[in-house]
Amino acid sequence: MPGLKTNEMPGTRAVLRHYRMSATKARQVLDLIRGQDVDRAEEILRATPREAARVVSKLLASAVANARNNDGLDPEELYVSACFADEGNTLKRWRPRARGRATRIRKRTCHITVIVSRMPDERLDRHRRRQAATAGASRSRRVAASRRSPAPGVVEAPVAGAPDVSAGEDVSAGEDASAGEDASAGDDVSGGDEEQAAEAVEAAEADAVAGDETGSEDPAGASEDPAGASEEPAGSGEDPDGASEEPASTAGEEGD
Repeated sequence: MPGLKTNEMPGTRAVLRHYRMSATKARQVLDLIRGQDVDRAEEILRATPREAARVVSKLLASAVANARNNDGLDPEELYVSACFADEGNTLKRWRPRARGRATRIRKRTCHITVIVSRMPDERLDRHRRRQAATAGASRSRRVAASRRSPAPGVVEAPVAGAPDVSAGEDVSAGEDASAGEDASAGDDVSGGDEEQAAEAVEAAEADAVAGDETGSEDPAGASEDPAGASEEPAGSGEDPDGASEEPASTAGEEGD
């Protein structure tokens, strides 16, 4: 006994007729979504880099809209029960070739049909459980992420065994006070160092003034020494005169 004809298949359908594409190219995309849930079929079509995927995606959306508006079905409970592409009219053209010949050009068309139906009860239960598990996993991930990074302006409740925040503030205040005392003590020490430095500078200036005074007296005494030294050559100058007189006397005695 032959099976059901394509026009006798149950479900809600959408048909695209006389589309300028060969039926072979359309069938390669239809084979990917046959028997898939509507959501999964849409994901597959979005990820398929073919011209037929864009056309089939629009046709699938039209079939889902027909099922929702005309038959009152829930889009989340639908799946692609059947999809096929039939050959349409072929446009014949001619191309001139060498030596006066001509070659036929076939511009093919197709009729694409997508049928969606409600899932069986068993499959629908499995689908709902899978969605619930996915939703629970995504919710747990969101909760874990929110616990890791609390929202700004939200004050968390104190946890047993955790240090008191107010005590931490007091400790920090005590640390700030001790830091201020250390800073003031450092300022006092630095002020004492400045006073000692000023006293050392004054003492150095006083020593320098005293050294200048003693240095000014020494050159005067030194100037007297050269004067005394100058007298010595004068006394030594008398010896040559006396020496000159002695030879003269001896010379007179010899003349006598």
